[in-house]
Amino acid sequence: MDKNSQSKPKRLSRERTEQRILNAAEDVFAQYGFHGASINSIAELTGLTKQNLLYYFPSKEVLYQKVLENILNLWIDKMALLAQRGDDPKTMISSYIRGKIEISKTHPNGSKVFANEIINGAPRLKEYIASHLLPQLQDDVQLIRTWIKEGKMDPVDPYHLFFMIWASTQTYADFSSQIELALGKSQLQDEDFAAAGDFLTRLVIKGLGIK
Repeated sequence: MDKNSQSKPKRLSRERTEQRILNAAEDVFAQYGFHGASINSIAELTGLTKQNLLYYFPSKEVLYQKVLENILNLWIDKMALLAQRGDDPKTMISSYIRGKIEISKTHPNGSKVFANEIINGAPRLKEYIASHLLPQLQDDVQLIRTWIKEGKMDPVDPYHLFFMIWASTQTYADFSSQIELALGKSQLQDEDFAAAGDFLTRLVIKGLGIK
């Protein structure tokens, strides 16, 4: 057996352990914030000792930074407007909105950690946003401007369009407790996220004058 074959199981095992730690860290940071969270509580939730956890992530700061980067990378990878299926504004914007709702459903705690970081001025994330998120946003803004010039949608400010979509979709993660209370539910269900996606898609598409 060659060295590459021997190292693959170890690499996969390490990746699975790191992902388990990151999932637990999302939960703890979302509940207690960076300052209130502890490595001990994350390790306990993961089923590892503190020493074992620190082998994978040497400090709480490093772990917190990785949680933030993970959720931001997920948004960038899944939410690029140019990467959506279809070749027309209606299909691509609809896919964009529904994809954002899906992330709020599947990664609510990651979204809450990210939102809390932004509310506090993004001290640990400014450089990463500038180097990773903003270039993607510029590409998406340019696509909206192209559609406007081609008469495919009404003139709008592309930046505020994306700000509105981000806010309206992320509220189903960041303020899920408020929505649950309003709907009289203990937890949002798949049908609630589907209804949100349907409503927001209709609202945005109609508001943009897209046929």
